[in-house]
Amino acid sequence: IWACTTCLACVQACPVLIEHVDKIVDVRRHLVMMEADMSEQVVLTFNNIETNGNPWGIGSSTRADWTDGLEIKTLAENPDAEYLYFVGCAASFDDKNKKVARALVKILNEAGVSFAILGNEETCNGDPARRIGNEYLYQTQAKQNIETMNGYNVKKVITACPHCFNTIKNEYIQFGGNYQVIHHTEFIYNMIQSGKIKPKKAMDTTITYHDSCYLGRYNNVYDAPREILKSIPGLKVIEMEKNRENGMCCGAGGGRMWMEETIGQRINEIRAEHAMETKASIVASACPFCKTMLTDGINAKGFSEQIQNMDIIEILEKSL
Repeated sequence: IWACTTCLACVQACPVLIEHVDKIVDVRRHLVMMEADMSEQVVLTFNNIETNGNPWGIGSSTRADWTDGLEIKTLAENPDAEYLYFVGCAASFDDKNKKVARALVKILNEAGVSFAILGNEETCNGDPARRIGNEYLYQTQAKQNIETMNGYNVKKVITACPHCFNTIKNEYIQFGGNYQVIHHTEFIYNMIQSGKIKPKKAMDTTITYHDSCYLGRYNNVYDAPREILKSIPGLKVIEMEKNRENGMCCGAGGGRMWMEETIGQRINEIRAEHAMETKASIVASACPFCKTMLTDGINAKGFSEQIQNMDIIEILEKSL
């Protein structure tokens, strides 16, 4: 029950359309909320979200520290902003993913996009809690964000995290959160198509793209990330054997980001091997969890001198 990454591959492959993931999450809900039968790692994750609004347990007052030196306002300072950039916990607290957030902000500013963030008013979207089985904690987090967003009359949301994207777009509506939500790859690709962003600097290298489950199978976003890469002069995109609808999970979904793998081969190391088989120099991703897992998998397998992992927005920034 606890090994499931909720990647939806089983549902995609099932010839009789059994919805395995929903059943597994329901069993987890029973174990967590009725039996209190869960690992210490899961308990720590819940406590971190409850006390600090993020699974890492880092002080919530530092949530906006990553913006230091950037031209970015909060909705409290700019309530008329057209878009809310919902940053998410990973980009707020994880050093590798802070770089993605900073690159995205620079690109949005360059394109003249009217946006703002919630800053310290933002809290975890609740996805890890719901997937692990703590429905009460999920709803607490969701309702807090929805109350804040509705208080600012938010209509449009940009996010770089597929888990934030899926949750705010498809699940917040259950609690009165009705927003037009767009993933950063779709938004940036639209900017490229309209001519507001123009990749200029050539990058003579080969890249393979890893599909995020919550962006791909859950929301059918496959083309925008690839089109961004193809718009960069000199860049050659090659596919891994498992891609798009048949792509492979990084291993972090379903709350697995905060649980140790103790059986079988580590999923992220298998995926790192898939990337190496393409002989690409970079494996691109569009999800903070994927970025963390792929980087760790590459390092664990000793591939760091042959291939590196970068978010698509980090790659694009180098070409602007």
